[in-house]
Amino acid sequence: MSTTHEEIALAARDAIPAVDLRDLIDAQLYMPFPFERNPHASDAAAGVDHWLSTWGLTDDPAVAAMISCTRPAELASFNGPDMDAGLLQIVANQIAYQFVFDDRAEDIGRHSPGRLLPMLSESVAILRDGQPPTTPLGAALADLHRQVQERCTPAQAARWAWNSREYVHGLLYEAVAQAQPAPVESGLCRSIRSLIAGVEPFYPLCEAAQRCELAPEELHHPVMRRLSRLSADAAVWIPDLFSAVKEQRAGGMINLALAYRRTHRCSLPAAVTLAVRHINRTIREFEDLYREIRPELSPSGVGYVEGMAGWIRGCYFWSRTVPRYADTLAAPAGL
Repeated sequence: MSTTHEEIALAARDAIPAVDLRDLIDAQLYMPFPFERNPHASDAAAGVDHWLSTWGLTDDPAVAAMISCTRPAELASFNGPDMDAGLLQIVANQIAYQFVFDDRAEDIGRHSPGRLLPMLSESVAILRDGQPPTTPLGAALADLHRQVQERCTPAQAARWAWNSREYVHGLLYEAVAQAQPAPVESGLCRSIRSLIAGVEPFYPLCEAAQRCELAPEELHHPVMRRLSRLSADAAVWIPDLFSAVKEQRAGGMINLALAYRRTHRCSLPAAVTLAVRHINRTIREFEDLYREIRPELSPSGVGYVEGMAGWIRGCYFWSRTVPRYADTLAAPAGL
């Protein structure tokens, strides 16, 4: 994060005209991917409600209220507008599960990172070893794993499980960082954020949406791997802009905009502007690399990258209006 003093001054100046933070973000964020919505969104929303109820996850009124505020099927619909109804339902279920899992991990880890170990260990045992679940949350994960295995190829399902385990491990890093007496430095903050983003577990599902499985040399091409990193970072950093007020009030630290604010001791609008510039560079690099490699890709490879781009687009349009981030949407740009 090599922002100069001149850039900070420019960011502060640029932040002034906007009425609220959403206006500020909308005015400055580079978003080349147009809004799209899956026609099966309403069915997916009903399916999410049924699936969560089946595993008892919405028996807690607080969890039910959280799902109502986060609208997981809407996010899935924006991210995967071309997915068939069956795959969209898996994506929506997984988004809902990760919201529940992430909030519970944050609540437990806030008191002591060590208290997270049983919850995280159960998840790893299910994903890595096929062990039976011992909690309702574990039972939901086991069922989600079954859905993925039935829809995906064995290689895709293995990648899904691997990426999901990395996400689980990341939540422990986040809890440790939150428990430290001093805030983590910005580079470490971004590193932890990439682990807990929870976006990369969905990329094997983007691959499963294609006609054919990608060849290993295409999937693991250095440019393709870089595209995966760029898209996942942009997709999670965009919600960071909209959740900055919520996270600041809750004492959260693993947030791109708040990392800029701590590092440069600037106002939140100035920090958001700096974060937007970082995201814009990331999205433009994604575009440039995609143009470079596209002639070499198979039709399935093209669809796979389009699926990754869909997460950038979807997270933006979802974050703008989701009730979960209403505090930021109402916050004045002069905060």
